[in-house]
Amino acid sequence: MGSPRKHTFIVEHLDPELEEWQTLEYKSIHQECNDTGAHFILSGLADPTSAQKQLGLPSSSLQQQSVESIYATAEARQKVCLLDPKAEKDISPEDAELFDAFLFGGILGDDPPRDRTSELRSKGFPGRRLGTQQLTTDTAARVTRIVVQQGKRLDEIPYVDRPDIALPLAADGDGGAHPNESVSMPFKYVKGADGKPVMPEGMIQLLVSDMDKGIDDLL
Repeated sequence: MGSPRKHTFIVEHLDPELEEWQTLEYKSIHQECNDTGAHFILSGLADPTSAQKQLGLPSSSLQQQSVESIYATAEARQKVCLLDPKAEKDISPEDAELFDAFLFGGILGDDPPRDRTSELRSKGFPGRRLGTQQLTTDTAARVTRIVVQQGKRLDEIPYVDRPDIALPLAADGDGGAHPNESVSMPFKYVKGADGKPVMPEGMIQLLVSDMDKGIDDLL
């Protein structure tokens, strides 16, 4: 067997700001791409220099250009798969050979979902579904990578759906604590080898620090 095809995973950042939870998700996607020989691009950034300071990622992964500028022709866009809840087909291992790149909006984590993928759908990228349930952007990239790099079908991937995340004791600003708190996450996650949902490094700590704001302010 030859070496596996090197795919590019692209997140088009559709928000004016770069929130802290997005930073953790994007860093997680970059790390997993790096570990598996894939390339990661975060496109559509208003200020790549500022984003680089915030993310600590290589400048080669950060683009001010939008994805439609990177893939400027209709022919080029046919090799880019948009992960789209409204697509007609689920993603499958066969798509590894059809596409060079897999495109995500920094948008899949809305609850309730808003159809912001339409901004990318209208550009003519062929689409594939990741099932019907809401996924965070890093989970969407993780599931896609498992399918196209490991050859697993969607129904072979173990998930944890809408988990309750137990938060560790944490002192707050006035010296108090948050004992025995948990947060119900309104998304589906890949189940890790330990049986727990796979989440970006630092996400639990972020949930703890934002406990007083409530989970709605994170989304």
